Amino acid sequence: MIGYVIFALIAVFFAVVLVRTLNFKPKAQSAVSQEEVTFDRDAAIDALAQLIRCKTISYSDHTLEDDAEFEKMISLLPTLYPNVFKACSFDRLPDRGLLFKWPGKAPGDPAIMMAHYDVVPVNEENWDKPAFDAIIEDGCMWGRGTLDTKGTFNGVLFAADTLISQGYQPEHDMYFAFSGGEEVSGKGAPNIVDWFEKNGITPSIVVDEGGAVVENVFPGVKQPCAVIGIAEKGFMNVQFRNCSAGGHASSPKPHTPVGILSQACCDIESNPFDAHIEGPASQMFDTLGRHSTFLYRMIFANMWCFGWVIDLLGRKSGGEMNALIRTTVAFTQMQGSSARNVIPPEATMVANMRLNPADTVESAVETLKNVIDNDAVEITVLEGTNPSLVSRTDCEAWDKVSAAVLETWPGCIVSPYLMVACSDSRHYGRISDKVYRFSAMDLTSEERSTIHGNNEKVRLELITRAVEFYIRLMKKL
Repeated sequence: MIGYVIFALIAVFFAVVLVRTLNFKPKAQSAVSQEEVTFDRDAAIDALAQLIRCKTISYSDHTLEDDAEFEKMISLLPTLYPNVFKACSFDRLPDRGLLFKWPGKAPGDPAIMMAHYDVVPVNEENWDKPAFDAIIEDGCMWGRGTLDTKGTFNGVLFAADTLISQGYQPEHDMYFAFSGGEEVSGKGAPNIVDWFEKNGITPSIVVDEGGAVVENVFPGVKQPCAVIGIAEKGFMNVQFRNCSAGGHASSPKPHTPVGILSQACCDIESNPFDAHIEGPASQMFDTLGRHSTFLYRMIFANMWCFGWVIDLLGRKSGGEMNALIRTTVAFTQMQGSSARNVIPPEATMVANMRLNPADTVESAVETLKNVIDNDAVEITVLEGTNPSLVSRTDCEAWDKVSAAVLETWPGCIVSPYLMVACSDSRHYGRISDKVYRFSAMDLTSEERSTIHGNNEKVRLELITRAVEFYIRLMKKL
């Protein structure tokens, strides 16, 4: 009798799993228009080239920066985007914040388009082409910032310049907000948000860099995927420290500071933070999982019983999927004695952490303490910020971004996702729950690998496609 009951329960289990899998079908996407977008494509490419030739490199040590290069770029803007300067007001805010206001026809919550115009440093000896000459060759433009994010900066302003020249005016005010210190967590973007708060402005939508149109990034999905960040992880740089009396290495105690920290490192790596398959990750699995192969659809349709599979794969393999579902810890620095035969009086190591939306700086520190379970290891947060607010996808703002994406990249799958890197848009959670992170480009894995790396370059077609996207988006707002 018991055997029949067990058999019946197993049969019911498999039936539920099968039915849920068969019903886990792609959601219908709204029909979109295929209206042709016209503008001067050569001029858009030339405008970006002139931006790239400005060495707007930001450093944590501001004395290394060349203010003249930043001023050179800003002085070019009226020439590159003359219609913007005719129709829009322009204000400079502290710490290289630039703010344009394009007046709308009627009162209402405004839209905000964002980008940053500073770039990371370059090791030019490792580049195949000069990093700031904007050389065009084989259908590509080489240069630091082509992808991150002068391409976006140019896309926003050239789109607005084009629409203004065609006599278009948005229904409500539109702001273009740019910072010149995003790469070093500068104050430009926070100062702009302060300005919005002070003036009582609540945007209807905010669009910044982030996701892109990508392929082969989700298990079993072959179609191009346009992933739009609806949140981003927080980050922490954490120092671990242990002290001793030091001494000669010929007569060590059982555990030296380096050994104690090594054990702490091993304990943390062997005990990853808990997985949280919810929020942006859950929405991404629910969207893209429906387009996957049968086996993966079965997993993603039945996370209530197969969520452990995703957790286990993340623990064992790491990588992007793991980063989506949990707080990650990457040990990056370690320091001990300055001499080979001396036990260090102190040893330190540093970890870079990216916080899942379910965690905070405080809760992450508490978890680290519990895992290490050694009061001799001092934990200090060198710097950190909590995860961003999670933006809504059940609203008109999301629908408009999605529609503009589908019009520009027909046939792709639009999906929310959790951005694992940090951007200026995290500051806008103070004033909006409709902040979307999408770099208007379709990027190969090779192209993505050049961001912050060597030989950064962009296909010319992507320069103009970014303009297309913003023209379509702006006409919806």
